Amino acid sequence: MSDTAMNTKGFGIAGGIRFFFRNFKWSEHSTGIGFILLFILATIVGWPNFLQVRNLLNIVRQISYTGIIALGLTFIIISGGIDLSVGSMMAFVGGFTIFLLNRFAPASLAGTLIAIGFALVFGIFCGFVNGFLVTRGRIAPFIATLGTMAIFRSLIQYFSGAANIVSVSTIYPKFGPALILGIPVPAWVFIILAVIFHLLLNNTRFGRYVCAVGSNEQVARYSAIDVQLIKLIPYAVTGFTVAVTALLWSSRINCIQSTSDGTSFELEAIAAAVIGGTSMSGGKGTIIGTVMGAIMLGMINNMLVLGGVSSFLQQAARGLVIIAAVLLQYNNNNK
Repeated sequence: MSDTAMNTKGFGIAGGIRFFFRNFKWSEHSTGIGFILLFILATIVGWPNFLQVRNLLNIVRQISYTGIIALGLTFIIISGGIDLSVGSMMAFVGGFTIFLLNRFAPASLAGTLIAIGFALVFGIFCGFVNGFLVTRGRIAPFIATLGTMAIFRSLIQYFSGAANIVSVSTIYPKFGPALILGIPVPAWVFIILAVIFHLLLNNTRFGRYVCAVGSNEQVARYSAIDVQLIKLIPYAVTGFTVAVTALLWSSRINCIQSTSDGTSFELEAIAAAVIGGTSMSGGKGTIIGTVMGAIMLGMINNMLVLGGVSSFLQQAARGLVIIAAVLLQYNNNNK
């Protein structure tokens, strides 16, 4: 091969690399890149325990509860809102579901199914209340859901006497900890809902309207979109996902701890959505990104545990990750 050909080939390779780094849309793939890098780091820090099947399944189970809630919250954040009440709502819905089940049909399959149906409807209603306060009451989402967060927690503590609400059913505790094909039921529910919500966001008129309202509410109104309805529905959807988590959580531990269950769930659910690329200013987000964000949070928690980091510092680590994700969003949006 001549020197000229070799130089041409070398220039072509170097030029191709430069072209790739200059034109690759890093902001659009930041979640995926972060996921890969974090997985490699977690593998190194937690070697060899991190890659054990039992440990991976444990991560998946743990992130499923807040991940399911994060799926609904993704719609709210894209529409330009926020919901701080999801943790208290989870305890509220789960506690009253166990109340109902214990009182009427603790040993009946039909009664258990009715209680599950009640939980789903009740969760949707609680979410609807939040949405109504935001849309019809014209209260800022932060203030409205901060208020309902206190209300939900206070009510469940009052009716339970601030005690644990324990299920006496022999059927209810069976489905929460169950495995299907070796994978925990909460993980299956998380995956199925993620697929459904992905299609809802990307392949329906409702999903397009949610993005439009979050991007520019005034323009959406001029486009004949019912802005109030489009902003309300995501709260009801989130109420549904909260109810699903309440059922899975309370079934697994067979009780609801009225004072502590659900605490920090709102932080982790919002963090999963934000780390996954959902813009806090609205109008942008993906369900796939939220799923990856939830898994990344799970890997961070697991990595800290395997690395022997104090449990008191784990919340700080999550907080730093949230701040970093928001800063990256801000810098990308202002380029």
